[in-house]
Amino acid sequence: MEELGIGIVGFGFIGKVHAHAYNSMSLFYDPPPLPTRLVGVCTSAPQTAAKAAEQVGFEVAVTDYRELLARDDIHVINVCAPNDLHRPVVLEALAAGKHVYCDKPLCLSLDEARAIAAAARKATTKHQMTFHVRFCPAVLRARQLIEDGFLGELYHFHVAYLHCGYADPERPMSWRLDRARAGAGALGDLGSHIIDLTRHLLGDFGAVNATAETFIRERPVAAGALERVPVEVDDYICMRARMKSGGLGILEASRFATGADDELKFAIYGRRGALKFNLTQPNYLWAFDEGDPSGDLGGSSGFKRIACVQRYPEPAALPSPKLPVGWIRLHIACLHSFLTHISNDTPCEPDLLDGAAVQAIMHTAMESSERGSWVDVPTV
Repeated sequence: MEELGIGIVGFGFIGKVHAHAYNSMSLFYDPPPLPTRLVGVCTSAPQTAAKAAEQVGFEVAVTDYRELLARDDIHVINVCAPNDLHRPVVLEALAAGKHVYCDKPLCLSLDEARAIAAAARKATTKHQMTFHVRFCPAVLRARQLIEDGFLGELYHFHVAYLHCGYADPERPMSWRLDRARAGAGALGDLGSHIIDLTRHLLGDFGAVNATAETFIRERPVAAGALERVPVEVDDYICMRARMKSGGLGILEASRFATGADDELKFAIYGRRGALKFNLTQPNYLWAFDEGDPSGDLGGSSGFKRIACVQRYPEPAALPSPKLPVGWIRLHIACLHSFLTHISNDTPCEPDLLDGAAVQAIMHTAMESSERGSWVDVPTV
């Protein structure tokens, strides 16, 4: 098998997660879809690049991502940099003939998404988004049940992703709070995940009506500083959605959900059944079948807990399928899917076109919040 040389652009939190997934792949899947080697890393400063190389074992550490694109021994570019760098890195990587694995969100705007989508359609290499929640076994099972008609006609749904990490008004500014660099706040950081998850389970969005709110409008320029600067991104967004299938729903993304750690959840209601899931209890999918008999004392009617745990369809050497699943495991499964599609020369899912579709819905949500009305989702 061909060995794939890997270059990672950006080595903050998510860059470390991607590197960990590569280094763990051969332990979880024996053999892995393809052998990989962490060749190069790019960060914004020489000292952080050198530290990344020391921590993980990269052979090359640079501060200009183009040095990675120019190397013949790098075949895959993982885009883990701040959001404003996604568009140039993705476009130049595709033009250089590299496979691309891009973290969310795809980019900053609808125009950027359209440019990337156009390049992705012409690309001869593989490309995938890191929408890792799709790769939780409980979500895989939910998708399977929905495709089998378990829900029947879709009535309505509620999907939410809740964090509390920005509730402290003294938390200083960072690129994630800078609209020019992040594009959006909770909408891009968390909302991109649940928009993709909703599309994955329920199909395309038709129109949205959103309300965004910034609770802390000024923050310190640095920890402990007296000087404050405006915050221009959303802390919370609530989005009503009308699906092309006819179902209605509500999506919420918050970085101000007091007491929440990493709570992604959904509840979907149809004529024949219902499904519920919460990422804080990732081992189980809850399913209600309207066909179960009711009767005295409830009969057999009620929500059933399906133990999905780590029962992935692909055999894994580690860990046992009955052991509890974890957040990092979802990233390993997502990356495994990407490497499998490269190995088999098959289309990736979710690809950059899925990322562009999510960006279009995010764009529509921001436009709707500004206009205070329903807005149809544009094509990409």
